[in-house]
Amino acid sequence: MTTPILEIKGLKKRFANKSGWLQKPTFVHAVNGIDLRVFEGETVGIVGESGCGKSTLGRCILRLIEPSEGTILFEGKNISKLDKKEMVRVRRHMQMVFQNPYDTLNPKQTIRNILKEPLVAHRVPQEEHDSLLAETIEAVGLTVRHLSRYPHEFSGGQRQRIGIARALMLRPKVIIADEPVSALDVSIQAQILNLLQDLQEQYCLTYLFISHDLSVVEHISDKVAVLYLGEMVEFGEKEKLFGQPLHPYTQALLSSVPIADPDEQRERITLRGDLPSPSNPPDGCKFHPRCHACLNICRTEAPPMREVEGRMIACHLYR
Repeated sequence: MTTPILEIKGLKKRFANKSGWLQKPTFVHAVNGIDLRVFEGETVGIVGESGCGKSTLGRCILRLIEPSEGTILFEGKNISKLDKKEMVRVRRHMQMVFQNPYDTLNPKQTIRNILKEPLVAHRVPQEEHDSLLAETIEAVGLTVRHLSRYPHEFSGGQRQRIGIARALMLRPKVIIADEPVSALDVSIQAQILNLLQDLQEQYCLTYLFISHDLSVVEHISDKVAVLYLGEMVEFGEKEKLFGQPLHPYTQALLSSVPIADPDEQRERITLRGDLPSPSNPPDGCKFHPRCHACLNICRTEAPPMREVEGRMIACHLYR
């Protein structure tokens, strides 16, 4: 497929940061000029440290948060300027799985009513509800008898299955998964990841998978985008990016991933200092104060995104 199902061009999101009543507000650039293309049936992982803009990016794509600038194309249609009524129709095809299964399910409603909400909101005929409920709850590894229960009766892994079922109810084409396994035990994480892969094959889904856990992203993704302070620094196929990371930030992230083989050695790259404030980022390349391979030009000039060895990278080391 040559046309992406989802394409983002120059996406930006600024938040005003008012520090005092008489002071002018400063702005936090949570997402700062992201370009991304996602093709049908693939999984694109979004990785980076906490505060790099991963979750904001996902919410901007669905316009749960309104972007400040940029264009969002879904199946070739610009959805950036659609009004709320038109955007509701688009969201039938684009759903989200949230991070914490304990906070995203209404404790006062049964699972049946929770899963019926999107059907009612999008006016799916009543006669289709029961069959959709039964098929979907079984697709995520639960049974019809669970529909009459309440969220507090389920474990964390089961609640996340219910969250996935809710996103799946309308048979969307794209699912944005925002840290869907970070709140779960490691053994349960593997089950949920395998479930997501099975559902992708069964329902021809496209995933945008947001996570800070590189081992999880490596397991599920086809391509990976690395974010730093709201900007993309490297993007490419999983095998190339994990096999030979080019950007110093990507190298540092991957050097911290535990290795199962005790005989395999990997040089640990330690990042200097803390993540800079998004409201006062450094000049030039935003990563240069923490970079182990910093050049003089990095301090004054921001590197453009360019293609290097079959991937996109923003780094002066590859001019």
